[in-house]
Parts: sequence; structure tokens; C-alpha cells
Amino acid sequence: MPLTLTQLSDLATLPFDEIIDVRSPAEFAEDHIPGAINLPAMSNAERAKVGTIYVQDSPFKARKIGAAIVSRSMAAHLEGPLAERDGSYRPLVYCWRGGQRSGSVAIILKQIGWRADTVEGGYQAYRRLVSKALYDGRMPCPIVLIDGGTGTAKTRLLDHLAQQGAQTLDLEAMAEHRGSLFGPMGANQPSQKAFESRLAMGIAGLDPARPVYVEAESSKIGRLILPPSLWQAMIAAPTLRLNAPLDARVAHLITAYPDMRADTDKLLQVLEQLTSYHGHDCVTQWKALVAAQDYPSLTRALIETHYDPRYRRISRNHAAKAQELFLEDLSDATLAQTASKIIARQQADA
Repeated sequence: MPLTLTQLSDLATLPFDEIIDVRSPAEFAEDHIPGAINLPAMSNAERAKVGTIYVQDSPFKARKIGAAIVSRSMAAHLEGPLAERDGSYRPLVYCWRGGQRSGSVAIILKQIGWRADTVEGGYQAYRRLVSKALYDGRMPCPIVLIDGGTGTAKTRLLDHLAQQGAQTLDLEAMAEHRGSLFGPMGANQPSQKAFESRLAMGIAGLDPARPVYVEAESSKIGRLILPPSLWQAMIAAPTLRLNAPLDARVAHLITAYPDMRADTDKLLQVLEQLTSYHGHDCVTQWKALVAAQDYPSLTRALIETHYDPRYRRISRNHAAKAQELFLEDLSDATLAQTASKIIARQQADA
């Protein structure tokens, strides 16, 4: 009997060994249930072909051709990724709407003897739960913002808070973007839907009775948009603002952005984007520092000339006055101690 998902937190306790997404690779790449593996019943081209036949020729012919394709695909999966699964294997299978593809695959798996089941409504049912969590409701617990100028190790402090048991949402990690001009952490950001899946699952695991610590961001992280419920909660949230010596910030940024030192062409392209803000002469000087591999001087100049002035112009209307935290350095020991103090203060105020 198909499984009905009623809330996202159900996914953490499902009695299945594996979740199999049998949609095409393109569908899977755009978004999927977190933790699912992709064993496509049809390739991207095959799915398009069957869909065209269904609309333009005959649903019967499309189903017959589709059945042949699914059979060939499952033969390859059974001899490949599923070859070592034993007799107790229990997979949960889903496709776009919980129809032809997942049903066909589940029948084959059941005939083998595996206790396979499908998701009622497929990916669409899961996506409705994501949308409901992010767009129809409110944040389930209070937010505390971790703010501060560029290079004040906000993300590292968030990591230390998590390590000490605090609830956190690492939005930059979910968006695979640094939240700054220096952009994506990898080749590309995830799709908006994939970002929302990560965010919704993170929120689903929160304890409503405890605060969640979130790094201060704008309403967009790269090209990805924060859902309104989260963004509005962040605007109104109490803020902890980090302050650290300039030398410590410079050292932290040089360590945190190794890809920029490794790829000078990319770094020069980023600097070129600042011409409209600071003029050709200033950017030319920064490029000369890159050529000389004088990254400390370049980092210091970017903080003082670009980032700090822009940060001071940012305002959060209706937000409470930030609580200032002054760090003597940005070592892991200092950040761990700061995280401990933040948690202790929160527990004392609870």
C-alpha cells in the first residue's frame, strides 16, 4: 500500500533501508527527497520521447514503449547498484506523481521478494510539504542572528555552536554560496527547489522550545531566495554582532578563501566587478597586489575600502539593538569559548 507522507519529519523515521528516486536524471538533479538515490526508470531523452508519444500518438503505445524502457533500465540497476542487496532489503520508491514509473519499478522489486513500497503522490506530494513548511507557516522556534563584518568568522562560530549542542541553520552551506561577492563554494549553486528542500528538512528537525542560531544574510544568497517566513523572522530576530581585530579578520579570510588564491583569473574577475564602486585606479592597484601575491594587503584593502563601509550602510528596520561581542582573536579556542558563553546566557534567560 503506498505510503502517505503527512509531515517532513516523517522522513527521518521511515522503516525503509533506502529511498529510490526513479525519475530521470534531470528531474533528480533539480530536486529530490534528501538522502534518495537516483535509479532512473528512463533517461532524460527517453522520458521526453514517451511523453511526446503519449500526447501526440497514443497513451497505449506510450505505456507499451515505456514498459520496455523501464524493464531494460531495471535490468541494468539490478545487475549494477542493487546487485549486492540481500533478501531483507526494503526500498521506498517514488517518481513524479506516484504513478507509472514508481509503480512499475515497485512491481519488479516485489517479484524479487523485496518489501518495496511507493510514495502516494510521489515527488509532488513531498514538494507540497516543503512549500507548506516554508511558505504557509511560521518559523517553529525563535531565531538568534549571528552578525558581524566580513571576516569575523560568523560561519565558524556557527559550527562551534552546533558542536556544543545548539540548534543552527547554516544557510550558506545549504545554498553552497559564501553570501558575498566571492560567490559559489563550488561550480554551481543548487536549484531553488533543492535549496528549499535542504532548508525545509533543516527546519523540520528543530525543537520549537529552543532557539536556532542563523548567520545574518540578505534576502538572497547568490541567486537563491530566502522564503518570506524565514526572512521576516530574521529581520525581527535579536542579533549578536561579532567584532574582531583587523589583523585577525585578514588572516581568517586568507584561510577561508583558498580557491581565490589558487585561481587568480577568477579573483581578477571578481575584482573587476568592483570597478563601478571604486573606480579603475583603485581596482588596478588591487590587481597589482594579486600579481605580487600580496594577499594580506589585498584582503585588508577590501575590508577597509569595500566591505566595512557597505556593512555600515546596512540597516535592519524594527530589529532590536544588537548585542556586541568583542573577540580578541579568531582562533578555534576563542570561538569555542564564545559559543559556550552564548549558550550559557541563552539557557540562563530561558
